[in-house]
Amino acid sequence: MNNRWIVLATGCLIQTVLGGIYAWSTFVPYLVDDYGLGAGRCGFIFGLTILTFSSAMIVAGRVMIKKGPRFTALIAGGLFMCGYLLASMSSGSFIWLLASIGIITGGGIGFGYVCPLSVGMKWFPNRKGLVTGVAVAGFGAGAILLSSIAEYFLVHGMDVLVFFRWYGLGAGVILIVAALFLSEPPLVSSVGVAGHGLFTAFGWPFFICVVGLFAGTFAGLLIIGNLAPLVLRAGLTEGQAALSVSIFAIGNGLGRIIWGKLFDHWYYKCIPLSLGGLAVAAALLLTSHHGLMMLTVSLIGFCFGANFVIYASTISRYFGTASFPRLYPVCFMAYGIAGVIGPGLGGYLADATGTYHTSIYICMALVIVVGILSAVKLKVFSHVVPGSLTVLTAGSGRDGGVS
Repeated sequence: MNNRWIVLATGCLIQTVLGGIYAWSTFVPYLVDDYGLGAGRCGFIFGLTILTFSSAMIVAGRVMIKKGPRFTALIAGGLFMCGYLLASMSSGSFIWLLASIGIITGGGIGFGYVCPLSVGMKWFPNRKGLVTGVAVAGFGAGAILLSSIAEYFLVHGMDVLVFFRWYGLGAGVILIVAALFLSEPPLVSSVGVAGHGLFTAFGWPFFICVVGLFAGTFAGLLIIGNLAPLVLRAGLTEGQAALSVSIFAIGNGLGRIIWGKLFDHWYYKCIPLSLGGLAVAAALLLTSHHGLMMLTVSLIGFCFGANFVIYASTISRYFGTASFPRLYPVCFMAYGIAGVIGPGLGGYLADATGTYHTSIYICMALVIVVGILSAVKLKVFSHVVPGSLTVLTAGSGRDGGVS
């Protein structure tokens, strides 16, 4: 097995561990019942984690350019482990959990997330959509794994804070070991792309990526951040609520791979298509009966997964691979802002109204408006950015890999 497949496999493993954050709603009922945290506070912890995650990517991108992906991923493993270990000592304190999970672990996710994406695109420059989809599919799969493990131990009496301790230790070790296998292809160079900084990127293409990512992740995070209680309020059982997290994650993971493949064929048309699909899926969430609930949840996960493939691939394709560590973390801040607003807003509106319908209507309106905007402005991507092509200096094959 040559280096590029080892790096891709390692990147998927890192993303799987980091993606456990999407299983957060599994812990919410236990934090509420055992430690008195409300749905709104739990949603805010999750939201701050997403904000810190996306903010840390800006710093991580610069560190990776200077120190490489291995060093950056090692930082990720250390922060991720420390955050969960400190959370296990919180005694249920909201502020302590906010700082440990929301800031420290969130920072670790940000430092780890950017490495597999950037490195994978360099090893497979002509399959950016598919490789990005495969890499970030692990992030979606992480929620399946963690929710299943957590539910088993929590149902059998393990305290949620004790689970945080053991999860932090195990996941941290995996991240640190996996980081040692990350490397960049030695024979790849880029022409002129390094000059595309943030200010030169401003324009309709970058703006569409930012608002599209915000709209899609706002809707998805509001739902996934409140998914277990949302399903319970719809009249389903606790077992079905736990299953819904896994169903969402399956749809999310498959969506990332399939949308990545679609991007390699349809390119920027995937932006309005994914947003329109998310609007339809959210509408089904309002109308579907119990028998269709899991199918609806999987469709929402499928369309949500598009956000983590399409915009990364768009920036890499339009501005160039070498610009990706600078530009994508800034675009990804839209995801962080959505994370702060979406889950907490969904939780507070549910506390106030007794239903999630108002929140879902807001999600639908947002993705429809932005989807129409992106469709109208799609032609702006026909303009080629000078120096945006990546050149392989040696050893390239049909798939753009380096042997």
